[in-house]
Amino acid sequence: MSRIVDTASAVGDGGSTEYEATAQLDADELNPDSGGPLTDSLAWATWALFVGLGLMLSGAGLFATIVGIRAEVEGFATLAIGLVAAAFYLGFLVGSRLALRALGSVGHIRVYAAFASILAASILVAGMVVTPWAWVAVRLVAGACLGGQLVVAESWLNQLVTNANRGRILSLYSLVTIVAYGIGQVSVGLIDPTTLTAFGIAAIVISLAVSPVALSEEAAPPILAKQDKMSLRQLFSIVPTGVVTSLLVGITHGSFLGLGAVYATRAGLSKSEIGIFVAAPTLGGLLFSVPITAASDDIDRRAVGALAAFIATGAGVLLVIADVGSLTSIAAMMLIGGTTFPLYSIAGAYTNDWVPTEKLTAAASQLVVLFGAGAFIGPFLTSVLMRLVGNSGFAWSVVGMHTAISAFLVVRIFRWRAPIRAKSWNEVALAGRVLYLPATAVDMGRRIKTTRNRRVPLVGSDALTSDPFEPDESA
Repeated sequence: MSRIVDTASAVGDGGSTEYEATAQLDADELNPDSGGPLTDSLAWATWALFVGLGLMLSGAGLFATIVGIRAEVEGFATLAIGLVAAAFYLGFLVGSRLALRALGSVGHIRVYAAFASILAASILVAGMVVTPWAWVAVRLVAGACLGGQLVVAESWLNQLVTNANRGRILSLYSLVTIVAYGIGQVSVGLIDPTTLTAFGIAAIVISLAVSPVALSEEAAPPILAKQDKMSLRQLFSIVPTGVVTSLLVGITHGSFLGLGAVYATRAGLSKSEIGIFVAAPTLGGLLFSVPITAASDDIDRRAVGALAAFIATGAGVLLVIADVGSLTSIAAMMLIGGTTFPLYSIAGAYTNDWVPTEKLTAAASQLVVLFGAGAFIGPFLTSVLMRLVGNSGFAWSVVGMHTAISAFLVVRIFRWRAPIRAKSWNEVALAGRVLYLPATAVDMGRRIKTTRNRRVPLVGSDALTSDPFEPDESA
């Protein structure tokens, strides 16, 4: 029977001393149904959710791209466009709260279906009433629906996975959403975004997203156990690194996804070129999301996140100097997408490593709130920057925001030093081995073996330790 070594301090921050807690566990004890990172039983339990989410995100990606192009065609002011984009993410805050309350009373499938139907209706309204203020209201509703759907999905998944496979499963979830969203963005080249038909197609796709979840016998979600409430303050007291990172990632993604189509439209690209440009990050996510998040299961998630954000910063600099629409700019967008999209999965997996099981749903809701709050702020910041320095303000915002994420995670690594490696070397996946050397460089070559034997509860246990914000006195 296989054995694994779990190093609690490798996946989260600890107190003011370095320590390593190792525990020999049977792999079957971590997940009795386990046959690997993604088991057959887990695949059957989640396939309908992934298919449904794929359809929903395809419609949402198409809708978001239509809105960006149409707003520019209609001559909306830059700040008005930023407000429309920000309203969508403000809806995340509302939707996540509503979903969390509704899950306990009516269950996953009903909440999922209700949000999907309201989202489809809001898209049709947007196509019929094309004014800035109407779109602010419609995008607010659409954001609430999609934010609620993410809470449903993440709550569903977090009840099925363990810390041993959490990063990989969440990366698959992230990959499905990224690819589906990108398909919707690319498809804008096949339709006329100035017609009601374009909005109708997006609404139809989202309506179809209900069918797999509602009709599949294998899609029955787990029974939602009694979940304790958790405030943002409580979550911050347990895992400040995850809280701040989720907020920063929200700011970054809200700006990047909300204004990418506007940036490309103002650069004079055609419909099809805009679709390719804004979908390039999806291809990057397809190539790099799973390896990067898988590496975060094997070595310090903070180091992996810092490296990914640093690479995205460099790609942002390339985007600044390249001509919009050129192969260089598309490659830069691809690299940005490949390294920025895994950041939310890493922040979520890191946070859930330190949250007790009975608080996972509440924590998932708070992460969506944090992401939504950040994504509400991001478009405002970037639209102001674009107004001050011109269209290149979009690219500069990519550079600045990823720099902030990378710098914060490096600071957190130095404030609390823990062994980088979470598993013995022969159990570390290829991606983890590739990133191990630069991850060690980020930490200036700290020791892997510690001199203290302070034992801590295993990650995922009920007596879980927290991720304090105090600096390491021995650093």
